[in-house]
Amino acid sequence: MLEFFGRFHPVFVHLPIGILLLACIFILLSFTTKFVNLKPAIPIMLLLGTLSAIVSCITGYLLAGGGDYDGKLVNNHQWMGISVAILSMILWTIYKRVSSNSVLGAVAAILALLISVTGHMGGSLTHGADYLTAPLKAGGVKGGVAIPAIPNLKEAFVYQNAIQPLFQNRCYSCHGGEKQKGKLRLDQQEYILKGGKTGKTIVPGKADESELVKRLMVPLNDEKHMAPKEKSQLTETEIKLLKWWINSGADFKKKFKDLPQPEDIKPVLASLQKGEGAVEKVKTSELPVEEVKMADNNVLKKLADAGVTVFPVTQNSNYLSANFINATSMDKDVLGLIKSIEKQLIWLKLENKKVTDQTLTAIKDCKKLMRLNLNYTAVTDAGLAQLKDLDQLQSLSLVGAKVSLKGINQLKNLKNLKFLYLYQTNVNKTDLASIKKILPKVSLDIGNYNIPKLAQDTIIVKAL
Repeated sequence: MLEFFGRFHPVFVHLPIGILLLACIFILLSFTTKFVNLKPAIPIMLLLGTLSAIVSCITGYLLAGGGDYDGKLVNNHQWMGISVAILSMILWTIYKRVSSNSVLGAVAAILALLISVTGHMGGSLTHGADYLTAPLKAGGVKGGVAIPAIPNLKEAFVYQNAIQPLFQNRCYSCHGGEKQKGKLRLDQQEYILKGGKTGKTIVPGKADESELVKRLMVPLNDEKHMAPKEKSQLTETEIKLLKWWINSGADFKKKFKDLPQPEDIKPVLASLQKGEGAVEKVKTSELPVEEVKMADNNVLKKLADAGVTVFPVTQNSNYLSANFINATSMDKDVLGLIKSIEKQLIWLKLENKKVTDQTLTAIKDCKKLMRLNLNYTAVTDAGLAQLKDLDQLQSLSLVGAKVSLKGINQLKNLKNLKFLYLYQTNVNKTDLASIKKILPKVSLDIGNYNIPKLAQDTIIVKAL
């Protein structure tokens, strides 16, 4: 119960900040003839401010005792808050007893300074110690990107150059040196391995059994989801990187070149070199104009339990992106869940070998679908017939699927289709002219590019 009352601290703390600062301003203004009429209001303001400051100190002490906070900053914030309460009580006591404007003005100025410093410390505890100064740091990441570009990727250290910056920019505000929700710290190796209240944060070699990954994969509206839905979420790329690091042993000292690099992680590593490994920017024009209600949380939970990753396409949006790449099953029950989110689903990644022509019957009514990935699936020309009514579809990727010109011909009514990826399909170069006639506005990508060599190109490895 004490911890429960402690959580009211953010509610009470704003009253003394506002009313005491205003009282200090009134005191300084009342020294002039123009504002002398403010004096009668000052004593009651100081009394209310003092009482609320005392309540704030008590609730703050109870909150700090809950175990989610630690470090020097908490201690300093606590004593500064107590100092504000004591000095406001002194100022209230002496206000009508001391006639010296210089004394009252000096005490009011010191109190205002104490309130400002204490408030800043409280903000730092909530948002991180460098919250105010982070944008001013040279070399800091920008635009929501959690991991800065890593040009020389092979020689870079996985944890130091990628995982640690990811934790710092996405996790430290709740699980850093000053604040530890659930008694979890992610700012040092020993604490990461130790875990929090729920046990081991990561299980080296087993990402899917790691509590950290489990919390990332639960639905956004679930109270166990990390990060909280009000904060920046880890992107699909960042989650892939984190899972790859854990599955590779979660080593804190190895370089990128020392870890195995399966095909599915190579695009992620390539994006890190360019500094594009974070937020995928979504323009408003790329989303449906009409609003949609939030998807059923129970449905999202069932999808997560089946290994399906579901995220909002952008913050403050109910439109969803679903990824079946790690789905453990593609049975009727799982496919039936798609029906339940068909109004919210606009991006769908079905890059899974279990996906067949029959699977596509489950998405034929997803009329708002704008992006569809069917790479390396068992989909054939017969299955593409299920897509002919998805008139909002803008991007379709069929890389590695056994489709041909016959199947592409069934997509001729998709007037909004802009991008079509056909690498490693049964579509050959002679078919491209026919596809262009069928889909004149579509940008075709058949891969298998040959990059011409330049005269200065060499395969000789030279030491720098």
